[in-house]
Amino acid sequence: MRAPPLTTSLIVLCVSLSLVSGFGDKIDLLRPFFISERVDVILPEIRSGQFWRLLTPVLIHFGIIHIVFNMLWLWELGGALENRLSTPDLATMVAVLGMSSNLAQYFYQGPAFGGMSGVVFGLLGYFWMQGRFNPRFGMGLHKHIVIMMLGWFAVCWLGLVGQIANMAHTAGLATGIVWGYASARLGRP
Repeated sequence: MRAPPLTTSLIVLCVSLSLVSGFGDKIDLLRPFFISERVDVILPEIRSGQFWRLLTPVLIHFGIIHIVFNMLWLWELGGALENRLSTPDLATMVAVLGMSSNLAQYFYQGPAFGGMSGVVFGLLGYFWMQGRFNPRFGMGLHKHIVIMMLGWFAVCWLGLVGQIANMAHTAGLATGIVWGYASARLGRP
């Protein structure tokens, strides 16, 4: 398997930003990466042309466990999909999954969030549906991986692990499932 360039670049960006920002301790460095800095007006920065903010919250991580788990799953799922499909295909997936999960989290709880997990759950959903419904896809997830990830999803929603961007997880997973299922039914990878 070749080193997936986009997956590798995303990991380098996330880890670098985490280290430079002290895992969120230097909040002023992260302000341009948040979807918005305001809670009193809906997405004023994006409406004024700062469209990158729809995606850049995926680069922000607030702790060592947060970054390690997100990057491990990005490497496993994103790397496999990038090698199976293509770098532009994964770029499209990361953009769509990132924006949908970021917007869902913003409208659910406001602008104070970050992390790649909405994308990771979306990749999980896509991979899961393709593996189940598209024999031509050629890859699948072991049942225990899906059960473990869905168990983690439930643990997060139950509030057992602290402040989590649960709506980002939910939107990412739902988008990935729909995308993967639709693609599988059309016989596309």
